Amino acid sequence: MGTSDEEIDRLLGKLTPRARALLLTGATTWRTMAEPAVGLRELVMSDGPAGVRGEAWDERNTSVLIPSASALAATWDEELVERLGGLLAAEARRKGVDVLLAPTLNLHRSPLGGRHFECLSEDPELTGRIGAALVRGIQAHGVAATAKHYVANDSETDRLTVDVRVGERALREVYLAPFETAVAAGVRLVMAGYNAVNGTTMTANALLTDPLKSEWGFDGVVVSDWGAVRGTVDTARAGLDLAMPGPDGPWGEALARAVADGDVPEAAVDDKARRLLRLAARLGALGGHDSPRPPAKGASRGAEHPSVPAPSRTREGRAPARRAVAAGTVLLANREVLPLDPERLGTVAVIGTHAARTRTQGGGSAGVFPHDEVSVLDGIRAGLRGRARVVHVPGPRPDGPAPPLGQDSCTDPRSGLPGVLLRMLDADGRELYAERRRGGRLLEPRLVPGAHTVEIGARLRPRTAGRWTLGVAGFGRMSLTLDGRTLLAGDFPPLTDDPAVVHVNPPAQYATADLAIGQDALLVARRELAPGTGRATVVVAAPPAPDVAASLSEAARAAGAADAAIVVVGTTEHGESEGYDRTSLALGATQDALVRAVAAANPRTVAVVNSGGPVELPWREETGAVLLAWFPGQAGGEGLADVLFGRAEPGGRLPTTWPAALADAPVTRTRPAGGRLDYDEGLHLGYRGWLRHHRTPAYWFGHGLGYTTWSYEELTVPAAARAGDGLTVHVRVRNTGARAGREVVQVYLARPVSRLDRPVRWLAGYAAVRARPGETVTATVRVPARALCHWSVQEHAWRTEAGRWRVLAGRSAGDVPLVADLEVVDGSVA
Repeated sequence: MGTSDEEIDRLLGKLTPRARALLLTGATTWRTMAEPAVGLRELVMSDGPAGVRGEAWDERNTSVLIPSASALAATWDEELVERLGGLLAAEARRKGVDVLLAPTLNLHRSPLGGRHFECLSEDPELTGRIGAALVRGIQAHGVAATAKHYVANDSETDRLTVDVRVGERALREVYLAPFETAVAAGVRLVMAGYNAVNGTTMTANALLTDPLKSEWGFDGVVVSDWGAVRGTVDTARAGLDLAMPGPDGPWGEALARAVADGDVPEAAVDDKARRLLRLAARLGALGGHDSPRPPAKGASRGAEHPSVPAPSRTREGRAPARRAVAAGTVLLANREVLPLDPERLGTVAVIGTHAARTRTQGGGSAGVFPHDEVSVLDGIRAGLRGRARVVHVPGPRPDGPAPPLGQDSCTDPRSGLPGVLLRMLDADGRELYAERRRGGRLLEPRLVPGAHTVEIGARLRPRTAGRWTLGVAGFGRMSLTLDGRTLLAGDFPPLTDDPAVVHVNPPAQYATADLAIGQDALLVARRELAPGTGRATVVVAAPPAPDVAASLSEAARAAGAADAAIVVVGTTEHGESEGYDRTSLALGATQDALVRAVAAANPRTVAVVNSGGPVELPWREETGAVLLAWFPGQAGGEGLADVLFGRAEPGGRLPTTWPAALADAPVTRTRPAGGRLDYDEGLHLGYRGWLRHHRTPAYWFGHGLGYTTWSYEELTVPAAARAGDGLTVHVRVRNTGARAGREVVQVYLARPVSRLDRPVRWLAGYAAVRARPGETVTATVRVPARALCHWSVQEHAWRTEAGRWRVLAGRSAGDVPLVADLEVVDGSVA
């Protein structure tokens, strides 16, 4: 930790130019190179940000799973997020991970963005503050955080090749701003994205040097997204420091040759190697006085160090994860239904497939395998145990593809135990190894010498008779048989080289077959291994869909006979996932019909929305309450039960504006035209766009109700402020309800008359206050100097306009009842 730059230079001097160049490519998919000559061990990296998976996709290596990033931003609570960062750091240390690839600081530019669950907000100020809190929490415990994906990587369509065209001012004030905040918080790594910005791919873009390294003074490591380095000389001459993964790729020996040939300056490679050694020193991995060497791939440091417990299995992990659920849950609407009083409930109807199989995380490379998950249904049952009867009705099956086989629906044909049989075969079909696995989604079957074919076998035990949908997902030559009868066979080449698709979410090929209750059937999927096709193999199965009308009638009957109904609806993994943008915000006709049927049968209906980003809620005025649960992590059911039954207040406020309909949203386009995606809206994304176009959404950025009410009484601002200085704003509010509560007081700025294009208003700061019933409290909100600045394209510098400004305070971007004028004097450099 205390290694000086002089000592790092001394160590660097021990290495030849070739050795320095070879340090800059990964040793494996998740590890950097070791160099014994300078006492440098490998650094281990892992995906985040909702958990720490480790180096392997193996469901037996479980992880703590906290709420999704959008749920963390919804807390507007930096102290809580910092504690959750500490929880992730403890998990990383247990797994031998040095570098966590989180937080994601891209913005919710369009509501269609497929990866919104992994990003924080549509607003750069909120994104920066919450992201910096996560960075501080992770890095306070000896693990490095990574700010990603630098920059303007805000959608998934053609993400490997898209050229984002964005103006200099919007780039500085909006898209770069959260990264600048993370750098100020001391983030150790910044990840360059796949996309291009203004004509140059990010791994070779000048933005890696200026402003990142020069103006901001970032002294850490710029790492590529996995597989984002496509050339040698252009990327090496830019500000990129580390090309991942390894050992193959455009750097390595090619970079060493480019240095020897003079195509890449030695000084450039020296700076990169120096940064890598500096990072290693900060992580205790340099010079022989390091932390213990990470365990072998797939192992857990918890086994090596029994004093480091698995947070997911201890109160230290479960309690904060549970509190975070309530803190991020947003009460969108409440017509005196919530909270439900358990003492006054005889029967509660819990309705919907998502109630029993709550979606706890989004899809893609950030996925983890939680130790255990509490569904909404299980959380409600536990919360009402001994008090009320809980009836569950699944309702119609949501639209979406068949799910992977789970151990509740099949057995290993060899042992008879729940799960599937994974076999690796050679080219002649001989078994090289076999093992029982818990389910049919196997993304990294273990490779052994001579491996040619992955085989997954499962004995299906149907509980529903009729025509089932069966399938296998992967690439290359695949087949699927049922009791020896071939259902499908063919060669299915990859249509993209996107790693999220090839290695995490490959498409499935489907067939149908009739199954009967009480008659087991042996399902066997095979796929051959070939270069460029990955090895992910997924076996899926879905029973025949129940009759929609009958399912709706059953749900309505159960709701009508209950004292309260809780209906849970949400998105599917293929609807919100890395690698894809959405094409619609609709939950689907069957889920909308389900909510309407339940609400019509019982006025005390609570609709719980299980999604990572905005969805259309056409029935929102018909239900007694609407509760946004996000992807709530492993403790989702427990935390939501706390909110439903009043043990905790819903603390969330929207980090993103929710449209009533997709057509209303000012910014929606995610599909490039001719390879380009133009950010024509400039500064006006999110609530700024809604205000500019005089449109009213379903729910504004910042909106969220609690279990009490508040009045905004007084806004106090300084009479004047000097350009280049921040200011402090005081907002007096009163708790006018009958229960103690927490309020997030939001302060916005506006410049009514300006020579510049400006948003109608923009978030400048916020603070949370707590008060008892009838109590008055004053929120102190610090507005940083940067909130008053604009980026001058002519001078390439930050400037502040002198004159009259407006300060607004309220509960959301669309509800700001308090307004005061502010005079900014002396238009000097900020």
